[in-house]
Amino acid sequence: MSDLIQDHLSENQYWMQQAIDLARRGQYSTKPNPNVGCVIVKDGKIIGEGFHPKAGQPHAEVFALRQAGENAKDATAYVTLEPCAHFGRTPPCAEALVKAQVKKVVVACSDPNPLVAGKGVKILQDAGIEVETGICDEEAKTLNFGFLKAMSTGLPYVRLKIASSLDGRTAMASGESKWITGTAARQDVQHWRAISAAVITGIQTVLADDCELNVRSLDGIDLISVVQPKRIILDRQGQLPLSAKILQNPETVMVMTPFRQELADLGVIQLAPQPLNQLLQTLTQQYQIYDVLVEAGATLSTAFLEQGLVDEMISYVAPTLLGQSARPMFNAKFSKMAEQLRFELVDVTQLGQDIRLRLLPIQEMI
Repeated sequence: MSDLIQDHLSENQYWMQQAIDLARRGQYSTKPNPNVGCVIVKDGKIIGEGFHPKAGQPHAEVFALRQAGENAKDATAYVTLEPCAHFGRTPPCAEALVKAQVKKVVVACSDPNPLVAGKGVKILQDAGIEVETGICDEEAKTLNFGFLKAMSTGLPYVRLKIASSLDGRTAMASGESKWITGTAARQDVQHWRAISAAVITGIQTVLADDCELNVRSLDGIDLISVVQPKRIILDRQGQLPLSAKILQNPETVMVMTPFRQELADLGVIQLAPQPLNQLLQTLTQQYQIYDVLVEAGATLSTAFLEQGLVDEMISYVAPTLLGQSARPMFNAKFSKMAEQLRFELVDVTQLGQDIRLRLLPIQEMI
């Protein structure tokens, strides 16, 4: 190990990267809890490691400490998120680290949860444990965009997914849209659904496609371990047919609609019609939904964008042309260049013959 490490900073980065890799193993199963990884290092070797697998189960630090046993004394713990400081379904991890008598704790990013928010670090420091923060913090934050935003603002992290042709069309005039993109791109969508606590769509999409919007396959992952996202349908006129495929698993469906007794009888959660920003607050504050994926037609997608509610756009572009009569991906009517919505391109990935663009809205232009 010493040959790989050139200085103190790179040593910390090396071990924190191991913890980040561990944390990713829980990305499909921990909702609503954050993804957290921990490694305990002593004499240049990992003596304990763990990740948080599921809400209600032990946290990453607990698994790592169990594995390390008595050897944890005077060791260094690397944790991707500030150790918790409160009793929830599990005891405080900060106190567990103190009890184990570790010498130092390296933390990637702070936890904005008001129940933690610096308290975890303080418990460690008050016990005489050295604490270092901010190591690989940006990469660690990508593990928990939704959790971090929800704890800070009360709103979820919203991703808008769009699949379009080269000429910016998402369906034929009839509504036919299967398939614009290829198999690899459609499989990639499964990942974004799986890390989301909810998928939001409009009633017109359900009526046109009879879609299910669930997670059906993930490369190398047993779906039994995946927490399926809630499917949320915005249906202000009460048009959702009881025969819709999406209602085959009604316990994972939420509908924003005037109250319908037949949906209540199925066990579907119904939400009162409300503005989009209020809906997002409701989802976070009442249902602990911190990551949202919007998969909808142009009208609803445009509404999210125009209201500045999109944190990230995931755009799949297929090398095909559908023509001017096909349905557009965006239907706002702008008359001036100053009205345009601009984005920062953060990633381009080829998936089969298609490309995936990941874009962040430049908020001052909205």
